[in-house]
Amino acid sequence: MIWKRSAVLRFYSVCGLLLQAAASKNKVKGSQGQFPLTQNVTVVEGGTAILTCRVDQNDNTSLQWSNPAQQTLYFDDKKDVKYLKEEDANRKTFTVSSTLDFRVDRSDDGVAVICRVDHESLNATPQVAMQVLEIHYTPSVKIIPSTPFPQEGQPLILTCESKGKPLPEPVLWTKDGGELPDPDRMVVSGRELNILFLNKTDNGTYRCEATNTIGQSSAEYVLIVHDPNALAGQTGPDHALIGGIVAVVVFVTLCSIFLLGRYLARHKGTYLTNEAKGAEDAPDADTAIINAEGSQVNAEEKKEYFI
Repeated sequence: MIWKRSAVLRFYSVCGLLLQAAASKNKVKGSQGQFPLTQNVTVVEGGTAILTCRVDQNDNTSLQWSNPAQQTLYFDDKKDVKYLKEEDANRKTFTVSSTLDFRVDRSDDGVAVICRVDHESLNATPQVAMQVLEIHYTPSVKIIPSTPFPQEGQPLILTCESKGKPLPEPVLWTKDGGELPDPDRMVVSGRELNILFLNKTDNGTYRCEATNTIGQSSAEYVLIVHDPNALAGQTGPDHALIGGIVAVVVFVTLCSIFLLGRYLARHKGTYLTNEAKGAEDAPDADTAIINAEGSQVNAEEKKEYFI
């Protein structure tokens, strides 16, 4: 009796282990089926990038697109998301695919777009796949001089800074629409034009052209060679101008002092008394006293008597 009970317990234990193994196998298979499948995309600037994300052998899966900042792309006015759900041959599972279309420019180059599987069984460990955008665009060109004031007799390096994808081929330098006039003195090294020593004949318009498989772009630089002596005179103080200003200030000051002295001398004492008024033209002192309005003689004539 005891032996029979032991045999029954062993039978149920084996059955339990078999069922647990089968469940685990199905769970692993289901998890693998929920992993999204994507691939990187290469697009020319101004074109449309078509991103596709697919999940095979699933029963109730939805897909979500997002950018690296985890901001969904559903609501962006230039994005178009389409879903497709196809029944598999066993009619129990489905293949779900999502397509994301949008126009791209050079700022989208290298951007990673993420496809995430939304499923109730994957809340703890979400399955995500990343697609990296590769955008091809025409070069952008800029010429950078080694000095802002090129001087006669000194060297000058012009650097053609070009960016593009694919990387632009070696640049082409020209002067005034033609070839460089003095190859021995104007040396091209990679993207740099090195003029060993400048002279007035180097004045002109230098052009740098960069080309890749997408297109061509160029930039221009107008070279004006300056005289070192003229630049030194411009940077130093103008002593002649300063001396002229000082001379004018001194002259005006002296004239003002002279005119003020004459004015004070002419009007000196006129405000003290009016007693000698009318005696300015008298030939002698006695006559002046007699003719003065305030003299005693005139004072006698103005006396009044009361009875």
